[in-house]
Amino acid sequence: MDYIERVRARWAELLPDVDTAPAETGARIRRIAGLLEAALAGELAAHDVSRAELDVLTALRRADRPLRAGEITTMTGSPGASITKRLGRLERDGLVERAVHERDRRGVVVALTDRGRAVVDELFPRQVEHERAAVADLSAAERAELARLLAVVLRRLDPQDY
Repeated sequence: MDYIERVRARWAELLPDVDTAPAETGARIRRIAGLLEAALAGELAAHDVSRAELDVLTALRRADRPLRAGEITTMTGSPGASITKRLGRLERDGLVERAVHERDRRGVVVALTDRGRAVVDELFPRQVEHERAAVADLSAAERAELARLLAVVLRRLDPQDY
């Protein structure tokens, strides 16, 4: 019995008329995400970067071009005010730099510095390794099926095409 099964059993005792089966998937996803975050936490702390800040850095790295803050907001799914705060901290730490947009002098874009790129290039592979270890007991076919099923759920909740 895993943690989520124990939680569902307890809710069945407390609220027997509530079918908790639909929450089972989401609860497992949240639990797995939390455990993966905890596994990476020490490596993030060594670089004085939070998980949310790493999301900003990886969005910039994937784009491989300067982005407007609004683009980063869309890509990370974080509120604009949060992105502004994260960008300020990342800029102070020398991981990103802001510049006036070449074509639209009114707009500001954000780019990774060489140091920011190095941090992403070190931390992202470590994140992937933690995720690889998490699914190590699944066959390649099972991993593909799990990814396919989760993609169906994600498309329902997040239908945007980034």
